[in-house]
Amino acid sequence: MATKRISDEPAYVLHRYDWSETSLILDVFTRHHGRMALVAKGVKRPSSSFRPILLPLQPLHLAFGGEAEIKTLKAAEWQGGHVMPTGDALMSGYYLNELLMLLLAREDPHPVLFDVYASVVQIIASEHGEVLEAALRAFELLLLREIGLLPLLDTQTMTLLALHPDEHYSLVPEGGLRLANDADRSSLSGAQWTALQLALGDRVSLTTVLRACAEVASALKPQLRTLLNYHCGVPTLRTRQMMIDLQSL
Repeated sequence: MATKRISDEPAYVLHRYDWSETSLILDVFTRHHGRMALVAKGVKRPSSSFRPILLPLQPLHLAFGGEAEIKTLKAAEWQGGHVMPTGDALMSGYYLNELLMLLLAREDPHPVLFDVYASVVQIIASEHGEVLEAALRAFELLLLREIGLLPLLDTQTMTLLALHPDEHYSLVPEGGLRLANDADRSSLSGAQWTALQLALGDRVSLTTVLRACAEVASALKPQLRTLLNYHCGVPTLRTRQMMIDLQSL
């Protein structure tokens, strides 16, 4: 049986693992085939043309094939665009990659999420401060919605009652959106949650969601972080812990 070959597939490298003295296993996010594992044979040799290309946060077109769970990389082309992010932007990009590796099943296509990811990577490569924070919150919301882990944000999850514009509500694991209590350190008003739900809409518009997130980014951050950590099955993501360690030095 001839092995299936995929060519000219838009992709990003999420992570690289040593496989042998000369080869790597790549965890990649592709537009039409989802998250995949590829073996890049001989890529660590100084003469390999793949060596300067297979980097995280860079837009690529890949060709690969094989019948095994781990496919074989055949070709890779850099698509140009932004330079490699540095500093906080680089850590933010690694954070996005960690979320994708923990939350996406292999070979489960998410073309809409891929396009959102590509746009957010461009943003974090060129923006800082409030714009960067809003972009991260927008990606988190869209990721959670894409994989079915985000409840409706204009309704109390347990009671299905509409949100009151002036009351405050918190987003909690397993409980969804609920009326905030005194122990909740951060919460959003019903009007703010409803605005986020309206921005999410039926069709994805990153710009619209980003604008909505910019208004509430600081209050939204701890709630989304708690929800994501819960679904990732970890108390703290590795990239988050790395940021804490770097800030303490």
